[in-house]
Amino acid sequence: MLLSEIAAASEAVAAASARRDKIALLATCLRQAAAGPGADAPVVAAWLSGRTFQRRTGLGWASLRSAPPPAQQPTLTVREVDDALARASLLTGPGSATERQIIVTSLLATATAPEQRLLTGLISGELRQGAAAGLLVDAVASAAAVPLASVRRALAVHGDLPDVAAAALEGGASALAAFQLSVGRALAPMLAAPAPELDAALAKTGPAGVEWKLDGVRVQIHRQGDEVAVFTRTLDDITARVPEVVEAARGLTAGTTIMDGEVLATTATGRPAPFQVTSARVARRDVEKGRAATPLSLTLFDTLHVDGDDLIDLPGSARRARLEAAAPHLVVPRHLVEDPSDAAEVARAQAFSADTLARGHEGVVVKSLAATYTMGRRGAGWVKVKPRITLDLVVLAAEWGHGRRTGRLSNLHLGARDPEGEYGPPGGFVMLGKTFKGLTDQMLAWQTERLRELAERESTWVVHVRPELVVEIAFDGVQRSPRYPAGLALRFARVLAHRPDKPAAQADTITTVRAHHVVEEEDGAVTAHGSEGTEQG
Repeated sequence: MLLSEIAAASEAVAAASARRDKIALLATCLRQAAAGPGADAPVVAAWLSGRTFQRRTGLGWASLRSAPPPAQQPTLTVREVDDALARASLLTGPGSATERQIIVTSLLATATAPEQRLLTGLISGELRQGAAAGLLVDAVASAAAVPLASVRRALAVHGDLPDVAAAALEGGASALAAFQLSVGRALAPMLAAPAPELDAALAKTGPAGVEWKLDGVRVQIHRQGDEVAVFTRTLDDITARVPEVVEAARGLTAGTTIMDGEVLATTATGRPAPFQVTSARVARRDVEKGRAATPLSLTLFDTLHVDGDDLIDLPGSARRARLEAAAPHLVVPRHLVEDPSDAAEVARAQAFSADTLARGHEGVVVKSLAATYTMGRRGAGWVKVKPRITLDLVVLAAEWGHGRRTGRLSNLHLGARDPEGEYGPPGGFVMLGKTFKGLTDQMLAWQTERLRELAERESTWVVHVRPELVVEIAFDGVQRSPRYPAGLALRFARVLAHRPDKPAAQADTITTVRAHHVVEEEDGAVTAHGSEGTEQG
């Protein structure tokens, strides 16, 4: 199959506004991949969901900065591109960066303009075509003419969408039925939907357990005897980097199990460290030094399998009972709300939530006692509640949108005031990141009109504007980032409101932003100012 066919499908999906039309376009492309020679279907399914077939290629924005002119005729095949990306992913050691650059430059030189746009989006991880995994699941069912429930079930127990897509397209419903939960194979974790208040969360869940929402790294632990594997929420294997988790898993009473939990670093005072500290420790390859400097603790909050019993179809209360029996010393604290209409019960839950925040955690997760474990999906079963942090920032530029946002200025470049001129002329602004989240159609229309009035210069994708429009931004924390001048970036930023009533001179300063950042002291203690976001939910 030619790469140009995938590029055309991707751009058609981005241009389509209706969910039904997107699914039809994706299904057609998947059928073409399955009908052609070679095993292209898994690769095409991965690409259509917005990622490369290889989860890590070692390539990124830096490798795309000097793209050669596009080719005039399409010649690249899916197999050629996938083979090249596979070679890049396997390169290590001195000279590997140069070799990867040669590979990506060669690909781009052979690609047409639409193919370059597809490759750039896949390599950078920013292929915004409106084809999220949930949409592709529907397209797989349509392309293979199998029940949607069968695809979802297979994906739930197997965890890899390209594999499931290939099986459905090649073998239909019977091939999907062959997928079973397997200890040792990572599964897509259940996710939590957000709610602004505890009352609203309980209204969604009904009777529920209210648990600490830990600001750590989500882990899924598989144990079979002495064999232990630990995966992240993105299904990456980090077993070798978290020996504390392996040791804890071997201490469980269950000999064969799949557990869902969180690893967390703590400060010198015993409080939870910010997410970035935990994340950096998990990413370290010099494990022994990392463990000595930043030990990790494990907390468990669900179980999917115990000693031969698959538990994903059991209600949450039953899974909790099995978890407590297998790992009583590792279970996350929980407060039970049996009747959400009882004001006294809700008040006690509010007190539990307040105590959770006082202990340094970022909020609570409200978990239905009746809900089954729905892997890879958000719903009413789990609902997260956490305080909202906001800043008033200034729009420095905006990028033209894709898909249903075509013709609208969407992705906003956000800046804080720099009154002292630490990163430029005094009284200027320093960029902290970008966001297109939280914008309604009405907000998009208004900001497009306003930003065009403020435009100073424009390129193909970006409109740079006079720094006058203030926006209220909610975010989950501030983290280090070498991408921006101040070395800081907002985590999970989203737009709450445009504030044309506020002059830019009243926007928040970079000093205020730092107050939400992590301060690492020389003695190794870590203090957090504000929240750093989460890996759970």
